[in-house]
Amino acid sequence: MKTTNYFNTLIEIADDCPISAAEVPPSKGTKKSVANYQYEIVSQNPYKYTSDEVLFTVFATRKGFDQADWDEQREIYFSKGQPCFRASPLPKRYGWGVHSNPDGKIALIDCNSTEYQALLADETVKKTKAMRSKRA
Repeated sequence: MKTTNYFNTLIEIADDCPISAAEVPPSKGTKKSVANYQYEIVSQNPYKYTSDEVLFTVFATRKGFDQADWDEQREIYFSKGQPCFRASPLPKRYGWGVHSNPDGKIALIDCNSTEYQALLADETVKKTKAMRSKRA
């Protein structure tokens, strides 16, 4: 199976992120966006879930899969490559860094926080940028 997990890594906000401090993705009507689901899961459970767990949960929830089918659907979902959190709207648009601890569990870090600056300065933490929203 393929994976989207990172270990001891900070996904920095995208170079073209339009804001300088993190914000909660706004709700648009009654249907939640991918950003809304991702934000809810990770912000309420820092360092509890891996990227794979969050991305699949959002996918399965939005598709309306019965939880009894999740194991089978997870195998199908990860049988091919999936976009990782570098492609998430959270670091691309909403100013959230995504930190993976050594166990691969993730947390959101406000790009305007001292914690984010400390992770950027920490040479033991790998860094990778979120994908840009627009072509250069």
